[in-house]
Amino acid sequence: MTAPSRTPARTPARTVPVALAGRSYDVVIEPGCVIEGFARHAGPFLPRGAGRKAAFVADANTHRLFAARIEARCAEEGIEPDWFVVEPGEGAKSWAVLETLCDRLLALGLTRSDHVVALGGGVVGDLTGFAAAVLKRGCGFVQVPTTLLAQVDSSVGGKTAINTGAGKNLIGAFHQPSLVLIDPLVLDSLPDREMRAGYAEVLKYGLLGDAAFFDWLEANGTAVLAREPEPLAHAIATSVAAKARIVAEDERETSGRRALLNLGHTFGHALEAETGFSDRLLHGEAVALGMVLAGRYSARRGELAHEEAERAARAIGAAGLPSEIAALGLECDGERLVDHMRHDKKMEGSGTLPFLLLRGIGKAFMARDVELADVAAFLDEQLQAH
Repeated sequence: MTAPSRTPARTPARTVPVALAGRSYDVVIEPGCVIEGFARHAGPFLPRGAGRKAAFVADANTHRLFAARIEARCAEEGIEPDWFVVEPGEGAKSWAVLETLCDRLLALGLTRSDHVVALGGGVVGDLTGFAAAVLKRGCGFVQVPTTLLAQVDSSVGGKTAINTGAGKNLIGAFHQPSLVLIDPLVLDSLPDREMRAGYAEVLKYGLLGDAAFFDWLEANGTAVLAREPEPLAHAIATSVAAKARIVAEDERETSGRRALLNLGHTFGHALEAETGFSDRLLHGEAVALGMVLAGRYSARRGELAHEEAERAARAIGAAGLPSEIAALGLECDGERLVDHMRHDKKMEGSGTLPFLLLRGIGKAFMARDVELADVAAFLDEQLQAH
């Protein structure tokens, strides 16, 4: 990974409001806002003056790429960052790291009116947000996502969590940030594989509720993945606006509306679990393949035309994302994957698991009548196909 070298492109700044009663905030999408504009945007949330340090959390890669330049801009505004650096990867979302982080924040003297800055991908955002949620029963935090996946998904909406031995993201809280700063230029430092993994979540917004956006992505996805400034900014802003609308309607996932954001995740989480939550299958790659499976399973049930299911699979494959489960070379059967699903946090008290399926491109819906034995049989077919 190398630091981005482009000067800010002349694409307009975009601000997407997340409208929540008493907890509204802005998502600012602006080239250069993380480096050149950081203090201007985030400064009002951070302490200044002798003896006060601003709490920053970053992973080691992000810290290496951006810390020095952020510090230089902060110094101009009298802000002194104090960095808590974690190792990259899901291992940072643990009880042990959470405890160490909270102790560090308490040692800094953070009050409930102070803010912590999360600079990094989804792991850093989840960890920092959860620490902010529980520290003194809740302090503020600012999200500065540096991966495409975090920019369009995990940084917006207030879901925070850590992992345990029982599973991923099972201990957490809803805790909204005070500000989200998205700089498309930081994606220049992102490996292509990570960029594609984030693009899976962009495709998700088209598949679940915006057929016109999906059409646009079919035509412009190559430009987005190439980080062309205007297509990339448009894809990010459209995705964030879609998530903001859904979060505003169902902040705590009680009405079922927000659950639509989990399209591809039930299948995807099972695949992640089977591959050990490792680099063998990144989260975005698992979601991409999960969406292919959701589409094909919808077609199997007669909910979706076969041609539409394969159209979704082609768009996912064209982006360089996995679209065939058989290609993973898993040494398991469908029942084993379904067993992973039984540990899903969406599992209901009745013993049933809701599935996000499709009635068309842009028409996701929640199915509560899915038989897990039928899912296992379907997965067996897919594991042996192609």
